[in-house]
Amino acid sequence: QVQLVESGGGLVQPGGSLRLSCAVSGSISRIYDMGWYRQAPGKQRELVATITPGSITNYADSVKGRFTISRDNALNTVYLQMNSLKPEDTAVYYCKAKIFPSDGFYAYDYWGQGTQVTVSS
Repeated sequence: QVQLVESGGGLVQPGGSLRLSCAVSGSISRIYDMGWYRQAPGKQRELVATITPGSITNYADSVKGRFTISRDNALNTVYLQMNSLKPEDTAVYYCKAKIFPSDGFYAYDYWGQGTQVTVSS
């Protein structure tokens, strides 16, 4: 069974940094695009950043220049380095990956359970 497990969230002061990780486990044939999304209280889930298997990246305008997405294909892991954090970055952060499971017929979107990031003084 394919699972995505996130880690690295927490409480940080404005201007601080955090690094999120999301590791994929299970029987996998291939991982395609991976990404991070976030959902603040009372708001819809929104895209933060995505990365292709060849490391082409895409960012939401609100995080450009502050966040960096990367991936380690050998470890089946995607990262989100978050710098210069602002209170408006407070949200639950979710990772998503399009994965072709070993026992599947096509690729599916899988989501992690989410990790809380709180930016506050």
